[in-house]
Amino acid sequence: MTGLLIILVSSIFVNNFVLARFLGICPFLGVSKKVETALGMGMAVTFVLTVASAMTWLVQRFVLAPLGVEYLQTIAFILVIAALVQLVEMVVQKTSPVLYQSLGIFLPLITTNCAVLGLAVLNIQKDYSFLEAVVFAVGAAIGFTLALVLFAGLRERLDLCPVPEAFRGTAIAMVTAGLLSLAFMGFAGLVAG
Repeated sequence: MTGLLIILVSSIFVNNFVLARFLGICPFLGVSKKVETALGMGMAVTFVLTVASAMTWLVQRFVLAPLGVEYLQTIAFILVIAALVQLVEMVVQKTSPVLYQSLGIFLPLITTNCAVLGLAVLNIQKDYSFLEAVVFAVGAAIGFTLALVLFAGLRERLDLCPVPEAFRGTAIAMVTAGLLSLAFMGFAGLVAG
């Protein structure tokens, strides 16, 4: 139980996928202008990360490894992730058209989100059990959503501040992302791993 808690806390704060591992930067910068949109993207990525982690673990253990075709891991994982993203896109389009419009091109781009594929590969490299892989995915998803929502809140506040013209837009966003990443480095001593 302690091991699972360490994996969860570590993946949320210490080894945050966005701010420590620098995976999933594209939606982090692209969908973080409004908190509502960031929260919607975070929920979509949470679903995809969790289910993709479980599915890719099963594919690796019960299909690729027994057949001795582990070299097809990347292709198999991409196919699983693409199918899940299509499912999420259809569900969001039917249940929340406003969120679907606000996410725009970034929703199908979850397929190419390196955080999703990186998580699946890390699960195999770390030789996690099925439960550990799911907990790692939930923690990574919470950490991703936390980083996205915090960054969106900061960007909304920056829009109201008198930022010098030369720093407006992408420049101040990159500076803010760097400062947020430095703040998360403060969690480095929280747990080992």
